[in-house]
Amino acid sequence: MQQQLNGPVYLVDDDDAIIDSIGFLMEGYGYKLSSFNSGDRFLAEVDLSQAGCVILDARMPGLTGPQVQQLLSDAKSPLAVIFLTGHGDVPMAVDAFKNGAFDFFQKPVQGSLLSQSIAKGLAYSTEQHQKRTNQDLIDTLSEREAQIFQLVIAGNTNKQMANELCVAIRTIEVHRSKLMTKLGVNNLAELVKLAPLLTHKSE
Repeated sequence: MQQQLNGPVYLVDDDDAIIDSIGFLMEGYGYKLSSFNSGDRFLAEVDLSQAGCVILDARMPGLTGPQVQQLLSDAKSPLAVIFLTGHGDVPMAVDAFKNGAFDFFQKPVQGSLLSQSIAKGLAYSTEQHQKRTNQDLIDTLSEREAQIFQLVIAGNTNKQMANELCVAIRTIEVHRSKLMTKLGVNNLAELVKLAPLLTHKSE
């Protein structure tokens, strides 16, 4: 049995029989699905800012699957979207992928394929959520802290940075400590991993 990764899995479908069958099927692979019979209910009740995976029917009364996907995109949600529909065609699948869908299946679906897609979707969503969280932390840095960040990852010592910025070494030490605390990192290696996001901030 496959172990469920961190992150919730949602199923949005207006057919109760599908909800029951997919829910039962995925339990066999270690997934407990939270189900919704409309896109409106799903959007109203779920924290869209968190990592997770949502399995969407394409055609539903009210909001359709593609409309829900668009609203998730507008909200910059990290949720991985998997379409599962009985009415799919190639143009619909192409549009879904263009709009950022993680996967697309037609009913009926093999449990093993869907479970593998969920696992990969959760991993992808978790990665995207972490990137956005890190970017939010980067964006809290002051201009001086960002300067010191760049100088640190360039290999400068505190003394060199003090000379570069015409400030006291103690000032560098304080700013350096504050930026490490803000970013939640403990050492230079962890700081370097966030460097690409600092470049993004300065663009």
